[in-house]
Amino acid sequence: MLAVYIVVPIVVILLLLLPAALKVVTQYQRGVVLRLGRFTGIRQPGLRFIIPFIDRMFKVDTRIVTMDVPAQEVITRDNVTIKVDAVVYLRVINADDAVLKVADYVRATSLITQTTLRSVLGQSELDEVLAHRDMINARLQQIVDQQTEPWGVKVSAVEIRDVLLPAGMQRAMAAQAEAERDRRAKIVHAEGELQAAEKLSQAAAILASQPAALQLRYLGTLKEIATERTNMVIFPLPIDILTAFMGKGSSSGSGKS
Repeated sequence: MLAVYIVVPIVVILLLLLPAALKVVTQYQRGVVLRLGRFTGIRQPGLRFIIPFIDRMFKVDTRIVTMDVPAQEVITRDNVTIKVDAVVYLRVINADDAVLKVADYVRATSLITQTTLRSVLGQSELDEVLAHRDMINARLQQIVDQQTEPWGVKVSAVEIRDVLLPAGMQRAMAAQAEAERDRRAKIVHAEGELQAAEKLSQAAAILASQPAALQLRYLGTLKEIATERTNMVIFPLPIDILTAFMGKGSSSGSGKS
């Protein structure tokens, strides 16, 4: 009977301590265990046992985390004030460092990204920010990743999501783009006129060297005019055409005499 009074309390205590002793670590987590405040190791996914009230387990998510960076006001190197926001992709690769070396790795990464964003864009001109965003993203990722590496955090990408320009700058850029389009249109038109003039010059040289070709061209033009629906067509008769007939007539008169 005495044994029953001893065993029952022990069983009850064990049942109460069992939930605190058994921990489930999911596939995408790692369990960092501290025993009396001292790091003892990392528990892999599965059902794991710890000593209640002595061991403490911190579960760390190792999946990729998408973090929004709040919009930052930045003054570029050419003194243009813009607002830029970004998105960061990060994941924990060393769970023990993420627990032991930083209190909140997500917040710390966000603050470092904000500072780095202002620093990198402050060294760039507006045209670089708009036209070479991939290069700036690569620089941001490299700098932020170097800062977060001691925490066991890998930053895989930093992407500038939106760039907001002042209204005056937007109007100026629109006017500049319109002027650039007008300039290109005028250049294309001038090049077309130049090519047409060159072709006409070549055609004129060929016709001038071949009088028969010039006469054929003239007759072809008359044929085109004849197809028009007009009542009367007046056209000049080149003297070159009559010269051949006049010469022929003179030759035949000389033969008769």
